[in-house]
Amino acid sequence: MSTAKEICVVGGGVIGLCTAYYAMKQGHRVTVIERGGPAHDSCSLGNAGMIVPSHFIPLAAPGMVALGAKMMLRPRSPFYVRPRPDADLIRWGALFAKSATAAHVANSAPILRDLHLASRARYQELARDLGDDFGFTKNGLLMLCKTQSALQEEAHTAEMACKLGMEAKVLTPLETARVDPEITMDIAGSVYFPQDGHLTPQIFIERLTKALEAGGVSFLWGAEVTGWGTASGRIVSARTDAGEVAADEYVLAGGAWSPRTVRDLGIRLPMQAGKGYSLTLPKPPQTPRVCSILMEARVAVTPMLSGLRIGGTMEVTGLDLSISWPRVDGILESVPKYFPRFAPGDFENVPVWSGLRPCSPDGMPYVGRFDRYRNLIAATGHAMMGISLGPATGEILADILSDHAPKIDIGALSPDRFH
Repeated sequence: MSTAKEICVVGGGVIGLCTAYYAMKQGHRVTVIERGGPAHDSCSLGNAGMIVPSHFIPLAAPGMVALGAKMMLRPRSPFYVRPRPDADLIRWGALFAKSATAAHVANSAPILRDLHLASRARYQELARDLGDDFGFTKNGLLMLCKTQSALQEEAHTAEMACKLGMEAKVLTPLETARVDPEITMDIAGSVYFPQDGHLTPQIFIERLTKALEAGGVSFLWGAEVTGWGTASGRIVSARTDAGEVAADEYVLAGGAWSPRTVRDLGIRLPMQAGKGYSLTLPKPPQTPRVCSILMEARVAVTPMLSGLRIGGTMEVTGLDLSISWPRVDGILESVPKYFPRFAPGDFENVPVWSGLRPCSPDGMPYVGRFDRYRNLIAATGHAMMGISLGPATGEILADILSDHAPKIDIGALSPDRFH
């Protein structure tokens, strides 16, 4: 076993907590700095909660630039970039356009597949080890298509999945209804990914936090890193408004706030916050047994222990959590088109959640050591896949912290890859 170290994890979202958990399991002493409170009020608890090996295509893919430009013109569309004279945004956009190639997808797909599948396996263990139910369900994922063109496009993704050794089935409307007879659908067809699944994020985070506290992990709640102490190319302390934290190793798991956190270290981490919205209906007209994505609308639908969650949009507007009501309306208007038993009135008085996803310009997370400070390790930039990639990322970080080689090759995930 490796020598026990003092580990400081900056960020108490799912990535930070999973890192703390696996580092604790390897015998390290861990402190988590979280800018929110014990209820994890600044973490992404309103996400779709999907575990998705099917999502092996990175956000930066051929056609995404043109599609994004087209959507920009519609106030209710699922994508928007707020134009602003910001050098970081301009650089991010240029890097995104450069990355959106078929070669990038081909190189990235096996890595994302392996990370998602590793997380899925770890969730099965966590469901046992945490000793409580957080709604982990392995019913698969349905990509629901209203049009034949969308179905043909998703069928191409299914073909790619099969070549990568994953299961994928193109289904007719009748076959789709057999997969999920609990909900009425009006679709042209679907693609079913049986290896996918879902959980209830809030409950998972609660159970994981309790396990960490019981295992001796320390938490600094309501604290934000305001500066760093450095010496001889290493970080010696993280300064917060609640005091300094000295450690042997530091993990950057601050989500969308990560670039701001390391700016004083002279590190420019290309990232933009992608805002999303969700609503959770406690008593929906119907409850599916399988989570789904409404393809043309880019809306995710997940049955959870707390109700039926419906979410979507990708707004690149900076660290801004304000709500764009026309885009929320766009989400809600899309649901009855696929699920005709639903009506706009079902969403009255249901609160809207907004959260920020940390998006790298090539759609791949940042995982690994920084060259500039060798005891600073990145675990951020997972975009919409934080829940799905959390345990795999945590396990990789724990191996790095223990001076072991990760089981998955993370060379393409280097936080210095855009230098």
